[in-house]
Amino acid sequence: MDRVISGLRHLPNWLQLGRFLTVGASGFAINIALYALLVHPLGVPYILAAVISNLVALTSNFVLNRHWTFEASHGRRLLQAPRFALVSAGGFAVNLLVLQLCVEALGLPKLPAEVLASAAAAPVNFLGSRQWAFRLRRAAV
Repeated sequence: MDRVISGLRHLPNWLQLGRFLTVGASGFAINIALYALLVHPLGVPYILAAVISNLVALTSNFVLNRHWTFEASHGRRLLQAPRFALVSAGGFAVNLLVLQLCVEALGLPKLPAEVLASAAAAPVNFLGSRQWAFRLRRAAV
């Protein structure tokens, strides 16, 4: 518990969260704009549209999170990319489950359902990215 309290008092953690949320907002905008374009004017099935729009946003988020949010330029891109993809896959699984629940079970319109689904996936993505995908391994002393 002391470690959690200490982490909450550490200003750089809050700044990193702010950068993550900014990157997430840009990825969210890319995701929603592309999803809306695919579903409404183009008539792409909503699940396929979600896969496509999330993959485009994922690529953008990886680049921005690696270089800006987590400053993970320590030469481990080949390890970070698959880890980020796995974390994002977990977040996307949450996204799809919530999306389908909202559309099929709750009868929500598809676009607001994707907004809720994205919000539900955000904590999975942040914690996985911070604690595993972009974690800096310190050398043993």
